[in-house]
Formats: sequence, structure tokens, C-alpha cells
Amino acid sequence: MLKIHKNIVLNESQKPTAVQIPIKEFERLEEIIENYGLAKLMDEVKDDERLSIEEAKTYYQSLK
Repeated sequence: MLKIHKNIVLNESQKPTAVQIPIKEFERLEEIIENYGLAKLMDEVKDDERLSIEEAKTYYQSLK
């Protein structure tokens, strides 16, 4: 499990309003979330029809 070193930011009423974490840990969290999202997307489209190279080129050219 990823260890997160956090600092709680309090407002004038001493209520938690934010959390600070080291940038390296934030970047690692971003990477984990992006990889999870990509894996979910890949799983969702695994049974979709695949395009040939020419079909893919034509499709991507139509997006421009």
C-alpha cells in the first residue's frame, strides 16, 4: 500500500479544509489513477471491432 504523508490544513475555526501531500506522492497517485482508468477503458473495449491500418488512418484523418 502506498504510504501518504499528509498535512491537514485547518481554517480559523480549526476545521479541516485541505490536505497537503509531497509532490512525489501526488505524482504517484496520479499515475496510479491514470493506469487504473486506462485499464478500465481497455477492458470496456476489448470486444469492440478492430480497424485495419487503413481504416484507422482514414478515421484519424477525419478527426482533423
